[in-house]
Amino acid sequence: MNARPAQRVEWIPLDRITVVNPRLRNKKIFREIVDNIARIGLKRPITVTRRMESDGPFYDLVCGQGRLEAYKALGQQEVPALVVTADPEDCLIASLVENCARRKHGAVDLLQDIGGMRDRGHTVPDIARKTGLSPEYVHGVARLLEKGEERLLRSVESRTIPLYIAVKIADSDDQGIQLALHEAYERGELRGKKLLAAKKLVENRRRRGKALIVRDRSTERMSSDDLVKAFQEDADRKREIIRRANATRDRLMLVIEALRRLRSDQQFLGLLEDEDLDTLPENLAFRLTPVQELRP
Repeated sequence: MNARPAQRVEWIPLDRITVVNPRLRNKKIFREIVDNIARIGLKRPITVTRRMESDGPFYDLVCGQGRLEAYKALGQQEVPALVVTADPEDCLIASLVENCARRKHGAVDLLQDIGGMRDRGHTVPDIARKTGLSPEYVHGVARLLEKGEERLLRSVESRTIPLYIAVKIADSDDQGIQLALHEAYERGELRGKKLLAAKKLVENRRRRGKALIVRDRSTERMSSDDLVKAFQEDADRKREIIRRANATRDRLMLVIEALRRLRSDQQFLGLLEDEDLDTLPENLAFRLTPVQELRP
């Protein structure tokens, strides 16, 4: 950004500052910011750029939205600010770069920032150069944004799945999605809990759609149809668990019966003794013992 650093801090009226790149805030974190400023004051002024109008100077925010909103929440009329000289586009880019540097950067941020720059005509290489992100990363995110894949974006940002797998999921049918997950498993990129989380993500995307819908559960009321649907889904899920449990039990019973028959074959037992393989773990041997032999 081609801006001239400010030489001093000015007190700016809050009602004359415009947030050029507004974003949603985590309520808990914002409350901590407000409490911290109320207790010890503002450690670092916000940064703004001045624009002259007929009824006096106005200001566009470059960085410090959280601090600005905290001052408003505390009932203040003015806020300390560093004033720099920059055009509106430079202010927007500076705000984007600050957001990209945040330790916790979420899919919502990407929707607002990278998506906004794409809408204003910036190319992938241009966005990568201005933000410090790799072109591959920007291209993948842009691809997900084009398809409205908010759910996949959030999973990429939380590192549930790699970006390239998310793009494959977005571009594939059900068979292609399973193939992408299998390939990621073979490469060791999705194993254990990550693989289970990826499968759950795919299922939620199939059932609930690509977009993230944030609902206030404290005030939401379920209709009778919603209750019936939720009950049916829960019943279906439990029936599937029972089906899998019964299938597993049947397979285990088949294995146990096969081992029992092998143990009754004296010729087979003789071969095991010759190879010094005639012993079994205690728990397994107990399972193979007929019930009548266990009775006193």
